[in-house]
Amino acid sequence: MEQIIKEKAIIAGLERKGQEDFNYSMEELANLADACHISVEAVITQKAERVHPSLYLGTGKIEELARLLDTLEVDIVIFNDELSPSQVRNLEKRLDASVLDRTTLILNIFAERARSRESQLQVELARLQYVLPRLSGISSSSGRQRGGVGTKNRGSGETKLELSQRRIEDKITELGRELELLISQRETQRRRRQKTEIPVVSLVGYTNTGKSSLMNALLQKHHASEDKAVFAKDMLFATLQTSVRKLELADRKSFLLTDTVGFVSKLPHHLVKAFRSTLEEVLDSDLLIHVVDSANPDAEQLIEVTNTTLRELGADEIPVIYAYNKTDLRMLPLESKELRQPAVLVSAKTGAGLEEIEQAIRDAIFGHYKEVEVTIPYGEDQFVSYLHEHAYVKSTRYEEDGTKLTVEASPAMIQKWSQLLDRPTS
Repeated sequence: MEQIIKEKAIIAGLERKGQEDFNYSMEELANLADACHISVEAVITQKAERVHPSLYLGTGKIEELARLLDTLEVDIVIFNDELSPSQVRNLEKRLDASVLDRTTLILNIFAERARSRESQLQVELARLQYVLPRLSGISSSSGRQRGGVGTKNRGSGETKLELSQRRIEDKITELGRELELLISQRETQRRRRQKTEIPVVSLVGYTNTGKSSLMNALLQKHHASEDKAVFAKDMLFATLQTSVRKLELADRKSFLLTDTVGFVSKLPHHLVKAFRSTLEEVLDSDLLIHVVDSANPDAEQLIEVTNTTLRELGADEIPVIYAYNKTDLRMLPLESKELRQPAVLVSAKTGAGLEEIEQAIRDAIFGHYKEVEVTIPYGEDQFVSYLHEHAYVKSTRYEEDGTKLTVEASPAMIQKWSQLLDRPTS
């Protein structure tokens, strides 16, 4: 196996007054750096009321950082917030080092992990939107470009900077069009799934809490073929695309299980916008399984990050079950007062709690179902096929006046069938 040579960096952060999540955000920044194959050699922090407008940190702390770079022979500094273009220029000049920010790290990770065409387009679109306002300092920007073929006859008054900006703007427009087409295709697939009237259960949660592993554990429990498994690995943003699998329970009730992209604090607004269409699939859910890393000491904080994102999407009214995963990694068992309710303790790795989470799903999405009998006259077999496709037929009897089906379904579905079949239910 090829060994990846890591670059070395110092990470730097500014702690503002009342910022309770600062220590965790710095730890997460180190994990983001590791995901980009960068080794963190030192951490430097400062407490301040506000960000320095031109240098992010105060001038004294910047001098300390410059000395530390020389001492450790490191030439990369990563800052814990998104930097403005002028801050990047000023810092690189003062520190004589490469300057990265949190947004750049996340964009790099997303670019490396994107596999589907849609996620690749979303990442590239976000990257270009981030780069566009940062185009400056081109040494020959005062040079003029002659008009003609290739520059759309813009004339001789267009600078190289303007030309670069226009090319990026054109690329953003092109990517946007292609992305809209793919989104439209996915919307068609979503509408097709909705027509089946099968309930949708979505796994949501912070990145690396084990959503994909939990999905695979449930698939394995139902003896799904190996090609149905989704990619899962112990790293940030292991997967950037939504996966949908159908699970059928013992009594032939079935639902669609959706694995969504993981959330993260301070997600760059470019990526929030780019991935919004993907995350909006959550809005089609009948139930959310909020997967929590129970072994993480900051679990409660990460729950809040996810819940904030769900509120922003308008998905906070959807029923939720908290699945406290990775219980096998905990030294002490969780107490009920530590859990958000309704809660299920589970380990995707060992399989513990899978029966409980499946029962919780069953109660949540099928608990209000009612049992009715429907008699369909002979010769109207299409309605029998319809009910077998869209309902949970418990028994079938052939009587003088037609086929009598005992069906279990939601009240809304029963009302719809009654209208469609124009037959009273007994």
